[in-house]
Amino acid sequence: MKDNISLDSISQMLKKQGYISDPQISLSLFLSIKMDKPLLIEGPAGVGKTEIAKVLANALDTDLIRLQCFEGLDFFHAIYEWNYQKQLLHLKIEENSGKSLEEREEDIFSEKFLLKRPLLEAITHQVKPVLLIDEIDRADEEFESFLLEVLSDWQITIPETGTVKASHIPNVVLTSNRTRELSEALRRRCMYLYIDHPDLEKEKAIIREKVPGIDEKFARDIAVFMQEIRKLRLEKTPGISESIDWAKALAELHFDHLDKNIVQNTLGIILKDWQDIREVQSSLTELYEKTGVFPKV
Repeated sequence: MKDNISLDSISQMLKKQGYISDPQISLSLFLSIKMDKPLLIEGPAGVGKTEIAKVLANALDTDLIRLQCFEGLDFFHAIYEWNYQKQLLHLKIEENSGKSLEEREEDIFSEKFLLKRPLLEAITHQVKPVLLIDEIDRADEEFESFLLEVLSDWQITIPETGTVKASHIPNVVLTSNRTRELSEALRRRCMYLYIDHPDLEKEKAIIREKVPGIDEKFARDIAVFMQEIRKLRLEKTPGISESIDWAKALAELHFDHLDKNIVQNTLGIILKDWQDIREVQSSLTELYEKTGVFPKV
């Protein structure tokens, strides 16, 4: 399939899926697919890193397999587990079957008792999937080292059954919010893409794409306001996902403009920290002076 993919076709596929891309994103995805190299995407929260993997899976008409990373993520959560309850039940049923211990052991360690977790599911998938390893920076360094081995060899050893080699090398997307620094070894194994908050015109285009029917001026006012909010010193700077949520909420409320009361009453959609809400509330007059997107009250 990758032999039929061109840089232009990647851009067209993303556009067809409603993803507002840019040349850097399209080129990174194209090279990642053509070279069978994982793509590591870093950037602030809410800028669309995870969305790229979802859109890519839809664009390639394949399955998305997601490994959500967290502190304490271990081998078994990521690769496989045995269904112990089903194994015990099977052993109970087979107690008087006359089978030898070796035969019963071979039985309970067969594939029907194997619970595939995301990494094993990805390398044994019937078609080439998109494997999303989300927020890899939240996992421990030990897990990162193990993951590096999987991404290098594309095989997993299950002690009870042997080594499983990849049927297809997945298209791999890793995301990181940079809560910790990733190892140089993992970085060298991947292609790299950094996504920042969008500029004004791109943010406006994304809002109009994700909120069909929204007035162009209203979409621009929302984008202008969000651009200014991000310049404040906030604990949790809102991303494009918050811009989209805000635009959708305002559309649901049948608003077609911004004013001071509307902004004050809906800040909880775009800000997730009470101190940030206070900071923006105290800065509304100043924000008006800079943007002019809503009248003074």
